Amino acid sequence: MTPRLIVTDLDGTLLDADHDLTPGTIATLRTLSAQGHHLALASGRHFRDMLLFRERLGVPVHVISTNGAYLHDQHDGLVAARHVDRELARDLIALPLQAGVRLNLYLDDEWLIDAEAPHLLALHAHTGFGYRVAEPGELDGERVGKVLYIGEPQQVAELETEIRRRHGERLHLTYSMETSLEIMAGGVNKGAALASLLDSLGMEAEACLAFGDNLNDVEMLTLAGEAHVMGNAHPELRGRVPKARVIGHHTDGAVTKYLRERFAL
Repeated sequence: MTPRLIVTDLDGTLLDADHDLTPGTIATLRTLSAQGHHLALASGRHFRDMLLFRERLGVPVHVISTNGAYLHDQHDGLVAARHVDRELARDLIALPLQAGVRLNLYLDDEWLIDAEAPHLLALHAHTGFGYRVAEPGELDGERVGKVLYIGEPQQVAELETEIRRRHGERLHLTYSMETSLEIMAGGVNKGAALASLLDSLGMEAEACLAFGDNLNDVEMLTLAGEAHVMGNAHPELRGRVPKARVIGHHTDGAVTKYLRERFAL
């Protein structure tokens, strides 16, 4: 058997409608790990937000977090970290925001927000991870892995236009949801982090299976030898990764079903 690297996004992909792992998913990934395959989770979530999922799997799992700004090995060792340049981060922090738009910063160890937004915590109910409202002097742009604006689609689209006008390719802009504009340092994305992981494992991209559902998965899916797009994916994703195979909906456990078929479990 040839070992493979199986890398998957979480929300809208591996997780169910309640943003949780099902018993069937846990059992399937444990079996694949026992057979010698490598596993990786790749998400826009913070590293600390992803740890509980890995702990519940109970097998070695690599973690690509904050859309590739951080790469951790199976033992929590930090393999790589890429921060937004301090001056660029400070410029993003200072941008005027429309009412209702929340500024979020993912730092090495925590999630900061500019004001209370309890509705955002529902996504993290199964992990217990949450934000801390920042004091005014804390938004200094130091060691920022990701700047995240959350608001109505038109509001964040206008921010995207302005940020691209100001900074061009010095920043990497993407979306995890239509309401979530995510900004990392230039060249930082899940695909770049996946390339580093493959290199560390001594594996070629052809040996990688990847699963995703949104625009922040484009680079990862493009790199992987076997790319899979969810049936519930962002409508533009299939066009951006034409080689990808479309599978079922995340609420139906499509990743788990496909893996069981693909590896004859």
